[in-house]
Amino acid sequence: MAELKFEITESLGVLSENAKGWTKELNKVSWSDHEPKYDIREWSPDHTRMGKGVTLTDEELANLKAILNGEELEDDVDDSMMV
Repeated sequence: MAELKFEITESLGVLSENAKGWTKELNKVSWSDHEPKYDIREWSPDHTRMGKGVTLTDEELANLKAILNGEELEDDVDDSMMV
């Protein structure tokens, strides 16, 4: 299996920490030398291992922020596809 290449370019904050010391964090991460994206996932204390997570573009993060703030979004999302 090929080695996963990543670089945390900016640490934005820790959301939580579990009993084993792993932290769920919001960071900007460059995966395989691509443009950094916002990333939410769990990391080992030394940041050499990680759990599954989600990456967001600048636009996706702005949309998430608007949703959490209760704002209406003007986009092409089909509301019938929402859970």
